[in-house]
Amino acid sequence: MSDKVILIVLAAALLHASWNAIVKSSHDKTVSMVAVVLGHLPFALFAMLFVAPPLPASWGWLLCGAFLHAGYQLFLVLAYRFGDLSQVYPIARGFAPLLVTLISVLFLGVFLSQWQMLAVALIVIGVVSVCLVRQHDGALNLTAVMFAMVTGVFIASYSLVDGLGARLAESPVGYYAWLTMGNASITVLATFFMRKGVLHDVVRSSKFVALAGGGASFVAYALVVWSFTQAPIALVTALRETSIVFALLIGVFYLRERMSLLKVFSTAITLCGAALLRFARLFTSR
Repeated sequence: MSDKVILIVLAAALLHASWNAIVKSSHDKTVSMVAVVLGHLPFALFAMLFVAPPLPASWGWLLCGAFLHAGYQLFLVLAYRFGDLSQVYPIARGFAPLLVTLISVLFLGVFLSQWQMLAVALIVIGVVSVCLVRQHDGALNLTAVMFAMVTGVFIASYSLVDGLGARLAESPVGYYAWLTMGNASITVLATFFMRKGVLHDVVRSSKFVALAGGGASFVAYALVVWSFTQAPIALVTALRETSIVFALLIGVFYLRERMSLLKVFSTAITLCGAALLRFARLFTSR
């Protein structure tokens, strides 16, 4: 993985944690999530002016990815209703590199060196250990953990689907722009049946969320989809999960969530894994 790809994935991680904080801090998380999804549209339309459309070979993957993103957004909202950003975010993101790595190695023929596997394992240990964080009353927040785990399954699924689809599309940003259109269509249709009035609330009170959150989300994942075409999906997914560091800092200092030694430990382990992921190729080449 080149330095350029690493820096781009880290920038995407910061943007991703930022828009999650916007959704978490909002009074009505469903409205905010719909605003973020709809906020993708102007950026997607703008991107379409400058990039080629995805090739037909990727269309099936694109449609599947749109549904997976919609499922991810639904369960993320449910998780944030019960848990803190600094707990839900690491759990949800932590399952993704573990599942992606297992599937990539077992079924997709991807080979990872021992150092790369150790780096991925450290990142997973760091982010999953935050599952043990307790609430103010000393109890485990099992509801938030459950929804966060399901969210992680969706993250792993769309990461693999989009990574493969973007390569077949031969236009990673074009692939994501069209996927965005499909995801927005599914979201609008689902909210129409599940909760009427959401679109009106978005227009009335969440225009900033749509612009700021939607812009950050679109740019973040467009960078990730491009990175999928430049490096192994498992490594990109693992490095991207260092966004939990940004989520921890935002959660504690902006959202005033409780800091704990376990959260600090989880963050430190994740940073060690990210550093090892960066230098793994140097150890392997010796």
